[in-house]
Amino acid sequence: MDTSEVEELLSPTKEFLLTYFLPEKCYNYFFVDLNFLHVPCWKIVLSKTVGVWIILGTVMAQLPQLWKVLRARSASGISWWSVLLQVYAITGPVVYCITNNFPLEAWSERLFMFMQGLAMGFLIQHYSGNTLKGIVFLLAYGGVMLLLTSPLVPEHVIPAMQASSMLAVVASRVIQAGTNYYHGNTGQLSALSVFLVFTGSLALIFTSLQETGDWSSVSTVTHVVAACLSCLLLTQVVCYRNSRTKDKTE
Repeated sequence: MDTSEVEELLSPTKEFLLTYFLPEKCYNYFFVDLNFLHVPCWKIVLSKTVGVWIILGTVMAQLPQLWKVLRARSASGISWWSVLLQVYAITGPVVYCITNNFPLEAWSERLFMFMQGLAMGFLIQHYSGNTLKGIVFLLAYGGVMLLLTSPLVPEHVIPAMQASSMLAVVASRVIQAGTNYYHGNTGQLSALSVFLVFTGSLALIFTSLQETGDWSSVSTVTHVVAACLSCLLLTQVVCYRNSRTKDKTE
């Protein structure tokens, strides 16, 4: 097999790597010059890998949770207010993208997260025997979105919503952790979803440090707090599950 055939064979792999993980100069360092000790390129690869993981993690995080609720036909243990705050947290970025006419492919993952949050909010009401309330919730939030994307809303509202989104995320996790503690179990809370959210929070800390280089920045501190709360939720899932297993054994 000559050199041209090898290059043709590796072309799809090269295109994939250049698209998502490294610039062409780093590709040449690694795979042409065989220089695998180029530290600046490894930093770029790590940063891009974390970015891809954040996107995949945020898009995929709620799918295991939705599947578990649908399979069990129950949303017990999942806090309605926690979910509502999650929906609020993503509302600001979604509205900002809509009002600025960003192409859909640039923010489709946020729209997907938004739809998942609305679906979870409806399922909580539906499986609690309040299907009508769930439908009203969807219609009401649809009306809120129409209002927020209209010229009637002052310009400062959307930036304020975006600025408060991380606080809403933190509050959401505090409420869910409190719900778990109050009931003494995590109900239908998905361990996989909580784990994905936790790893996503760690990735956000990394990107925040890359951007600011400062552990004391508001952005970094907020992400650290969110990661700690996600770790608490994950610990609760594991501990309460082990407790249930022990009770069944006894």
